[in-house]
Amino acid sequence: MSEHVSVTDHGPVRVIRMDRPEKKNALTGAMYEPMREALLSADADGSGIGAVLFAGGTGVFTAGNDLADFVAMADRPFSESPPLRFIRQLARTRTPMVAAVDGIAVGVGTTLTLHCDLVYASPTARFRMPFVELGLVPEAASSYLLPRRVGTLRATEMLMLSEAYDADTAVGLGLANAVIPADMLEEHAMAQAVRLAALPRGALAATRRLIRGDQAAVEAALEAEAVAFDAQLRSAEAQDAFRAFFARGAARPKTDAAA
Repeated sequence: MSEHVSVTDHGPVRVIRMDRPEKKNALTGAMYEPMREALLSADADGSGIGAVLFAGGTGVFTAGNDLADFVAMADRPFSESPPLRFIRQLARTRTPMVAAVDGIAVGVGTTLTLHCDLVYASPTARFRMPFVELGLVPEAASSYLLPRRVGTLRATEMLMLSEAYDADTAVGLGLANAVIPADMLEEHAMAQAVRLAALPRGALAATRRLIRGDQAAVEAALEAEAVAFDAQLRSAEAQDAFRAFFARGAARPKTDAAA
């Protein structure tokens, strides 16, 4: 268990909370494993968990990967990395997932929501995927899922130009269900998670599979992205982008990363 991730069960709802406020909940390699294990065990027969809720803290969901920590992992194959292990489990998880997004959601903070069944955002929520800016490529099957949600042209803006979008835009594009006042956000998201968990499990699981469609295609896209990500991570342009990022961030926390 990471000191920066808490996993708590509230009856049939499991809450996975990213809790590193001093770094805007930027994710380290050590934070991914407890999140992956929490999803995996929620799917286990007899777990009693009927829904999972992802949350951050007041005013921040997650700034994405802690880039300094991420670069330190670059000497290992990306295929064995904690972020990819978590992303694979995220895509395979059968338990319904809900996200309560308050404040910034960068990189995996945004792509994570594409796998959630319900997404609620506060008025200050701001989503962004700066992969290409960092010399990298999209992950978590976002290059497959996003165009199918919002169309190729809008997805190009988000994934190639790293265009940010706010909560109202997310709702308008079908990337979030509703904008909820910040002081009511988690309560509302929890209430919806409780509703999901109370439904007949077999009917819910079958309906979820029908809605989500071709699971094999999602996983194939995720693996194709992982191969490209691994190559780009070691490229000269990514290394240049990382150096530029650290130079710009010398006077602020080294967060707001990718993946």
